[in-house]
Amino acid sequence: AIARQSGKRLITDAITIPGGALEDHFRGRTAHAALASGGYAIVILQQGPSSLPESQANLREWTQRFAPRIRAGGARPALYMVWPDETRLAFFDDVRASYSNAALDANGMFIPAGEVWRAAWRIDAQLPLYDDDRFHPSALGSYAAALSMYAELYRQSPLGLPARLVLANGDVLEFDAAQAQVIQTAAWTAHLEF
Repeated sequence: AIARQSGKRLITDAITIPGGALEDHFRGRTAHAALASGGYAIVILQQGPSSLPESQANLREWTQRFAPRIRAGGARPALYMVWPDETRLAFFDDVRASYSNAALDANGMFIPAGEVWRAAWRIDAQLPLYDDDRFHPSALGSYAAALSMYAELYRQSPLGLPARLVLANGDVLEFDAAQAQVIQTAAWTAHLEF
């Protein structure tokens, strides 16, 4: 919706396993055929926060296993940094290190969505980015992640993009204009920093 409303054409696909890690996808071959068929410009990889040392090693290992398959299909790997749950805020640096190192290992793109959250909270510490479960994103948190992807994919500032989005299914998301501006600023700040 963000890309469309900014005059861009973005076609997406999703291959997901609830609660699954990259290892689960690789061993289960859930994405192998799609990657081999080509047609993708960028393949975004993501699993949980992966902040613990063994989780960081796991993310790096399976990113490295996926990277040749992604490149063979003509795409570039990208790592989508998430965020820790609300009880583990002290682990943001570890989450960033995990995802940025995996991106470096794969010579891929780094999408610092979790850092957008931190940059936004530095401006307004009260922004409700978590959903009720204190782990998954609220609609505003998802908007922050989407703007991070926009900034990385298009290398353009999201400042001034609409705070009202019409989704493909017709649903409308309308964010508080001041909050949307904070998130847009944070997305560009994180893009420039990371």
